[in-house]
Amino acid sequence: IGCDRSKNLVDICGEKNFQAFVCDALSVPIRSGSCDACISIAVIHHFSTAERRLAAIRELARLLRPGGTALIYVWAMEQEYKNQKSKYLKEKYGSKDKEEEVSPGIAQRLLCDQVPDSSQGSACPDRLLDDSEDNGCAAKADSRLPVHTNRTSFHSQDMLVPWHLKSGTKKKGESVDEVSFPAGSKASQELSPVFHRYYHVFCEGELEAACRSLDCVRILKNYYDQGNWCVVLEKL
Repeated sequence: IGCDRSKNLVDICGEKNFQAFVCDALSVPIRSGSCDACISIAVIHHFSTAERRLAAIRELARLLRPGGTALIYVWAMEQEYKNQKSKYLKEKYGSKDKEEEVSPGIAQRLLCDQVPDSSQGSACPDRLLDDSEDNGCAAKADSRLPVHTNRTSFHSQDMLVPWHLKSGTKKKGESVDEVSFPAGSKASQELSPVFHRYYHVFCEGELEAACRSLDCVRILKNYYDQGNWCVVLEKL
């Protein structure tokens, strides 16, 4: 059974005959101690405080039966580890990274979950960019959080990562994929908004330390995998 914050992603799972439902990772409506295993991939690094990240791990532990296991993956600050560059850095040129580019066929269905108004050229989470309520979505991300340059090393643990919508928009009676504009054209720029997603990238040992702070689990394995810090937990 899968769950996600995005209703549109859950709907896609339903179309593929997978079982999924909408929920918040900090409050999963499943009975405590009822799961043999839980998987959390690329989720916890989107929570903006250490307390919320720990709460997400605690919620995974709550779901597990005694002896059950959980696998957690989070993005690593260290994208070059033991003299080896991660796949994220290696694919800098000519890549189609899911974290930074989404095709219009699926993106049109997800935009309403990403931002309140998809007509804006740039989505700005006001709480992250500026404390002032007077600043709209034209605000620059220069006072609170840096905006990451895709396919480069991280220089901050807390940042906004650009999420690019490919050129194209859907008109009534036609497929999204039928609409295309030359890259760099005015029409392409106008119809290709850039959204910003919050990330907290984990330093070595940070995820492990958070897990060890819970007395209801023990760490079976802690490792680095292609730019991610990973932990396997067991419920005591």
